[in-house]
Amino acid sequence: MAELLLSLFCGAGGLDLGFEQAGFEIGLAFDKKADSVASYNRNRLSQRGHLRDVNLITLEMLDELYGARFAPTGVIGGPPCQSFSQANRSIADSDPRHRLPLVYAALLRALNERSPVKFFVMENVKGLRSGTHSHRLTHFKKSLSDAGFHISEQLLNAVDFEVPQNRQRLFIVGINKQLFGEIDWPSPDTTTQKPESVTVRSAIWGLPEPWHFSRAGIPEICEHHVNHWCMAPKSARFADGSLKPGDTSYRSFKTLAWDRPSITVAYGHREVHVHPSGKRRLSVYEGMRLQGFPHEYELTGSLSSQIDQVSEAVPPPMAKAVGQSISALITQLERRAAA
Repeated sequence: MAELLLSLFCGAGGLDLGFEQAGFEIGLAFDKKADSVASYNRNRLSQRGHLRDVNLITLEMLDELYGARFAPTGVIGGPPCQSFSQANRSIADSDPRHRLPLVYAALLRALNERSPVKFFVMENVKGLRSGTHSHRLTHFKKSLSDAGFHISEQLLNAVDFEVPQNRQRLFIVGINKQLFGEIDWPSPDTTTQKPESVTVRSAIWGLPEPWHFSRAGIPEICEHHVNHWCMAPKSARFADGSLKPGDTSYRSFKTLAWDRPSITVAYGHREVHVHPSGKRRLSVYEGMRLQGFPHEYELTGSLSSQIDQVSEAVPPPMAKAVGQSISALITQLERRAAA
């Protein structure tokens, strides 16, 4: 029987997809962005995604939505991370997003006190480890430990898990101390056998040209994929040959190289990375491919909303590797306890 999970800040479902591929079942998932929840449910028959502010979730609400007493054996999620980014130094200490990991910890504690939760996974940007935010990380880890978990943390790069993108993310994992003792989470097995093959070319070479954004919306039938659309190339740079593959010196015109992994998929609405051809920006679908989403996955919402969903997602192959490592660890610990 699959382990039942609660997903917080689920977004469009990248982290959840990886855990589902690793054999877990998502019992309930929550996000406060309507388009993200719509995308989440569009790709799942279970329709377990719900539009809710995580700050307001209670045990009673979980039971009501699940239709029975909800007792997940794991909790996963990545609180919105813009306020912890090293690139964002203008966020005030009073920003409410700083408290979201504490909200996560409080709900985790309430669930664990009612019925043992075996583990949790919290994903965030590596900037949470920086000098600017390290005191917050210490505070978050104490709150998670106080909820009943032995804490481990690892910085992982998506490119090590067959994702054609250099994307470093911090994973904080907790194992239930009462059930298993103080057990560290081991590093997930890397799956990239030939780093030279994990490139932009491997993900998006040979795709047809995307449809360009129009205020009329998405046509009923988009060639190749419903998310294969982008902004029309208006800047003169797209026509004058000045954008060279691999040149990331222009903040708003970072151009990908065919034979290297993509730089981190983290797009502003007008700063989507430039296609290696130098003639246009990437389509949403191309961004999805660089994140490791399968072809059949589809996003809903406006172009800018879809760009946000792609940027905020956890690459599913990386999430799958994390899920597999936790599944193997929990299985080992339970067998040891039963022996």
